[in-house]
Amino acid sequence: MEKSGASSWPGDLWGGLAAMLVALPSAIAFGVTIFSPLGAGNVAQGALAGILGATALGLIAPAFGGTDRLITAPCAPAAAVLVAVAIEFARQGINTESSILMLMLIGLLAGCIQICLGLVGVGRLIKYVPYPVVCGYLSGVGLTIIGGQLPRVLGVPESMGFWQALTTPSAWHWQSLVVGVLVLVTMLTAARVIRVVPASILAMLVGVLAYLGLGLTDHALWNTVNNPLVVGPLSAAVGNLPEALTRNFHTLRAFDPALLPLILLPALTLAVLLSIDTLKTSVVLDALTGTHHNPDRELLAQGLGNAGSALIGGIPGAGQMGASMVNLASGAQTRRSGMLEGAFSLIAFLVLSPLVAWIPIAALGGILLVIGYRMIDQHSLEFFQSKSTRVDFMVIVAVILTALSVSLIAASGVGILLAIGLYIREQTRSTILHRKIEGGEQFSKVVRHDQELSILSRSGSKTVIVELQGSLFFGTANQLYLALEPEIGPRTYVILNMRRVQSLDLTATHVLEQIKDRLESVGAYLIFTEIPRGLPSGLKMKRYLREVGLVRDTSKALAFRQLDEALEWVEGEQLKAAAYVVEDSGPPLELAELEHLLGWKPATLTSLDQIIERQHFAAGSRVFDAGTPGGDLLFIRRGTVRVELPLKKKNIWHIGTFGRGDFIGEMGFLDSQRRSADAIALTDTDCFILSRVRFDAASAGSGPASAYIFEGIASILAMRLRFMNKELRALRT
Repeated sequence: MEKSGASSWPGDLWGGLAAMLVALPSAIAFGVTIFSPLGAGNVAQGALAGILGATALGLIAPAFGGTDRLITAPCAPAAAVLVAVAIEFARQGINTESSILMLMLIGLLAGCIQICLGLVGVGRLIKYVPYPVVCGYLSGVGLTIIGGQLPRVLGVPESMGFWQALTTPSAWHWQSLVVGVLVLVTMLTAARVIRVVPASILAMLVGVLAYLGLGLTDHALWNTVNNPLVVGPLSAAVGNLPEALTRNFHTLRAFDPALLPLILLPALTLAVLLSIDTLKTSVVLDALTGTHHNPDRELLAQGLGNAGSALIGGIPGAGQMGASMVNLASGAQTRRSGMLEGAFSLIAFLVLSPLVAWIPIAALGGILLVIGYRMIDQHSLEFFQSKSTRVDFMVIVAVILTALSVSLIAASGVGILLAIGLYIREQTRSTILHRKIEGGEQFSKVVRHDQELSILSRSGSKTVIVELQGSLFFGTANQLYLALEPEIGPRTYVILNMRRVQSLDLTATHVLEQIKDRLESVGAYLIFTEIPRGLPSGLKMKRYLREVGLVRDTSKALAFRQLDEALEWVEGEQLKAAAYVVEDSGPPLELAELEHLLGWKPATLTSLDQIIERQHFAAGSRVFDAGTPGGDLLFIRRGTVRVELPLKKKNIWHIGTFGRGDFIGEMGFLDSQRRSADAIALTDTDCFILSRVRFDAASAGSGPASAYIFEGIASILAMRLRFMNKELRALRT
């Protein structure tokens, strides 16, 4: 929850200031890196783009975002993608003005894509990009930055590539090398010496002082105009500030629409990378502060920030981990600190812009070398040592090699393909079969007599319950076929329990249709139960199965809401096949008939005729309710009664369905406690009612009848428990 009031202002001020000191030097370095391939004369323009990016992103993104203490500023992934694009523009001979404009349009389009991603709710999905893909890409970005900045530290001309610069010591500029090494050492050791001042600020100060000191031996170094070793004056890039901020709007007329395809893929890549970078940082902040961010709102805010930055000539960015951690450690409490970081960046630009001219290119290169090094996930090397993670390691290597040998944009495509491959790999390695249960091991909740149970047990092998799980798609379609194909022929009823299924595609549906057709050809049924109302993908499975024609009223592919309903239907069909007539109708049973049907000894009930009452319940009426006093044992003479256990949120659990010749209420009769379940008459029902109070009063003169009553109840309860144990054993295997 966001804190407000005067109490949060001091922490936000110090946090915003400290975050600016961390973010601004990096932003300048990223801007210089992006614009350098367009010519040495554009270095100052790059520095300005970095400053404007830090300002716009800092002011806009936190204003619309929802993550407290998050600092949004130009970042390494943005620099890596855009510098590759800038190099390609230079290679194709596109003029500088058009190149700068297209870089702006890439940032603008990336921001618009982020806005769309936030509006359609993709923010929650981006977080699930596989770690090996993200690790490989960020490591590739880090190595790309190192490869691009090492020539700058060596002071070689821009035209030299990495390997040429590394193998041509004669081209090295020793002053640049000295400055770069000092900056590297400062960046790596500053945190051990002093924690108050950010390492990047100390490193930049050391770099400037070292450069000025070297100027004592070579006065040419003190000239900032047309000096390739320093950023140079911003005046040429800035000119009139309002004009500088609106310059890109005036150059839009010069844009050639034929160049639009060149910016689409980089913009999409940039949008995804910046989104991942931001959401990753937000998750870390949530863990440290006990908060919970809204990823879609954050994407919307980041998109607005990147679009705003592009419109004024700034470079894009994302939520930065380093600056956000400094902001948090400095006492920041709200997202206001991010806006203050943007305001401080603007103030620093207006006040200190003359000093920016003296920043050595080698110093910026040294800072970025450390940033690139820290982006490389060295922990991932351990993945190769374990056989279970070796495939993940190869994914990381593949993305890195693609980034280095082709481009970061190509690496993003490889990463997406590998992410799909990883998903398919994980799904195909897991089984879609949760368990198989023989029909004779699980029955419906309809309470059956001995003769019925005997018939159902004998015909149990004709039924199988197959409980599926996971994703049923093209990657597991063959596994699905191999699980069901052996049941064709031996089974008359194949019941598919779908309650654990998470997804279903057309390929898996086609397999189910093949199974259905083959079952139909031998007179067997395919029965769906527990079909999820909606899958995580939004698919309405039951409607989908009907739309594709798999479940039809005229076919032998049926669908039941609950497994119990399917089992009840199957049992009814099996009893019909055995020519057994279920006696759920006809005249009400008499006491002697009940004794015989229950298998109780003669005179067990007939001897109690004087104390047994007769009662009628209309269809739909309550026989008894949970919580009401117990004590009555009810024998069903005619009709059907459903017993349900009420649960929370108006849910119920079906205990059993009892018919002609059964009894209910035995628990209350035995312990005289309140009813634990509801009993509803499904049809017109007639009952014999034996009151425990009247039974106890008459038991003294009833002879052995009272003992026979308890013996009969115990016998039937023991039988029910045995069948329950059999089901539980089947469910556990």
